[in-house]
Amino acid sequence: MERYPDIEIYLAQADIKRLDAWLGDRLNAPPLAPAGKRKWRTQGHQNGESIPVLLIENAADGYASLWFDSAATPWPRDVDCAREAVERLGCEVRCSLGGWQPGDEPDRFLQVCSDGNEGAIHWPDSGR
Repeated sequence: MERYPDIEIYLAQADIKRLDAWLGDRLNAPPLAPAGKRKWRTQGHQNGESIPVLLIENAADGYASLWFDSAATPWPRDVDCAREAVERLGCEVRCSLGGWQPGDEPDRFLQVCSDGNEGAIHWPDSGR
């Protein structure tokens, strides 16, 4: 399975306390700290590797962007992280359908819902 160089997911709700608990459990990360207007940062660790984490509230259509700037995350792909985030955070999560290449449809995302349903959507206009 291909390992992505970084992971980015979009959260319908960015509950800082729940995020702190999840990131602490999975990455041994300290609590998120303010890093500017609607931005939060922390630094996790996995197998001796540093994993910078950035949360940007209301980054896209009311969703928060959660970005792990490392290939050393516990998740090989965005979808793996998204599925775990749904379980731990209890909110809808969106992510890329796969590794993006020039020519790919940029508005196609995977929507993972807390009821276990998931599927491809067009986003920001998921009503297409």
